[in-house]
Amino acid sequence: MGQVSLRGIRKSYGETDIIKGIDLEIKNGEFMVFVGPSGCGKSTMLRMIAGLENITGGDLLIDGVRANDLRPADRGAAMVFQSYALYPHMTVEENMGFALKMAGVSKALRKEQVGRAAEVLRINELLGRYPKELSGGQRQRVAIGRAIVRNPKVFLFDEPLSNLDAALRVNMRSELSKLHRELGTTMIYVTHDQVEALTLGNRIAVFNKGKVEQLGAPMELYNRPANEFVSTFIGAPRINLIDRPPAVNASIPHVALWNALVDKALAETQKAGLRPEHLHLAAKGQGIQATVVLAEHLGDSTILHLQVEGVSELLHAKVDANVPNCENGQIVDIKPHAPCALLFDADGKLIG
Repeated sequence: MGQVSLRGIRKSYGETDIIKGIDLEIKNGEFMVFVGPSGCGKSTMLRMIAGLENITGGDLLIDGVRANDLRPADRGAAMVFQSYALYPHMTVEENMGFALKMAGVSKALRKEQVGRAAEVLRINELLGRYPKELSGGQRQRVAIGRAIVRNPKVFLFDEPLSNLDAALRVNMRSELSKLHRELGTTMIYVTHDQVEALTLGNRIAVFNKGKVEQLGAPMELYNRPANEFVSTFIGAPRINLIDRPPAVNASIPHVALWNALVDKALAETQKAGLRPEHLHLAAKGQGIQATVVLAEHLGDSTILHLQVEGVSELLHAKVDANVPNCENGQIVDIKPHAPCALLFDADGKLIG
């Protein structure tokens, strides 16, 4: 079992509130991701679950047992940090089995449990090596293996892939997903990388300023964000946000774009959001005129950064890589796919 319940959890340093009353139920066997910008409270929340930070208010329950005052070792949680924190004078096998040794587990049983974890992580051939002889990815596997041997109820990951290069991060995301399927253990994963959040989580909790803005499945957050903050944080390139224009002259590109996105009857709408993949190129004279400020050719697609007259920020369009005449300075016509527009009121909340 590994059910984690957060009930009105608060954390304060003096008069400064860091976590502002979070209620969250994490199911047994779930892969839950905490995502948000730096300073939003996600890592603090993880450390409170681990017992590395005191809880100012509220209740933390692990499998129905109040854990606020339990020692970290008694909570059934194992944490994997951004830093590998391996002992340089110990072999991989000794690093992985160190916690078991401190707990008084026999040498034979330690060897068995370490061997089983090494097999799951495919690092059997590394057991006799020292940390200095390992690559970054191998060190991270050892750090994860050190957590696995404890057979915890809950795995806690605090940005464990941040120190890896881009290609290795993609590979390790795949490895973590596979590990979760094989072990079936509850995992709580903290990251500021929304790509990691979308690809790893069964559910995602989007943190902002000590609160959870929205909780849901990855595509639910992407397609139906609760508010403007979630819409901008989830998705890359970021969503296009168009402010309600002050003018009504339909010949102005900003106004034409707004009218194409928003039903005029929706008076409460103050901003319209459109994902880059829903902003298309149109035949000359059949759309709204825009200037290509920058064309990023990514191989399989091209990201166009567009200036539309009257719109304060650049718009982003994700188009086919083979579309011609999309170079810097080029004048193009664009057409939004209005059914996919997200409309927000003056408070930034999603309408409808």
